[in-house]
Amino acid sequence: MSARIQAFCWILLAFAATDICAATQNNAPALPANASAAWVSNVLDGDTVQLADGRRVRLLGINTPEIQHANRAAEAGGTAAKQWLLQKIMHRPVSVVGDVEATDKYGRTLAYLFSQDNELINQQLLAHGLATLNLYPPNLQFATALENAQQQAERQQVGIWQRPEYAPISMLAVETLAATDETLSQRWLRVHGRLQAIRYTAKSVYLEFTPHLHARIDRQWLALFPDLQHYQGKSLELRGWLHTHQGQLSLLLRHPSAIKIIASPTGNVP
Repeated sequence: MSARIQAFCWILLAFAATDICAATQNNAPALPANASAAWVSNVLDGDTVQLADGRRVRLLGINTPEIQHANRAAEAGGTAAKQWLLQKIMHRPVSVVGDVEATDKYGRTLAYLFSQDNELINQQLLAHGLATLNLYPPNLQFATALENAQQQAERQQVGIWQRPEYAPISMLAVETLAATDETLSQRWLRVHGRLQAIRYTAKSVYLEFTPHLHARIDRQWLALFPDLQHYQGKSLELRGWLHTHQGQLSLLLRHPSAIKIIASPTGNVP
């Protein structure tokens, strides 16, 4: 199947899910009083837009697959997310809502966008399975609504949640892939394994899964997480981006939504 046909199928699936849209719209947060009006002049990808006033807005709390760039192929679902956003808000008014941090390191405005129908666009992308949850504290204003939207998409297996490209990978397989696949660190991953040990340092807490792979939580965000002993010995799925830290493969966890306890086939937590 060609890339164009695949992208078209994704778009059809996204727009056919009207029941998902309606359910999520009913749970959309109220538009805050401090929202500002703006006009969308361009959609750059599934999570970045250009406003008529010159601001480039990066949607908070989510991440969509990459679209094709000069030196990088499109990720599965990237074109569909952009097309959905084009249809939804291109050349239309939106309400812009900020959070604690005004901009990112690239100078982009960090914001939530509400459509003229008062839909939270960030939430809708998650509910349609076109984006994944990507909570960065302290920007957590709509964290609960965004988490619920992703959980709904997962349960209903829509969008990326039905794609083999986003299926969980064992941590032992990740170690093998990392040795040969240079693009692994560029992709959002779901990795799973059993937590073997918890190690505390002055700045971080390390969740150790294999001798060569761990997850790291900065102590400044530790209060957001439940008691980490709750995870000890359990099979966990972690979500995020892989990088190298102190000579090991590492996943930086900023929010507990990036950790999922895996139940056994009998429904029990191992």
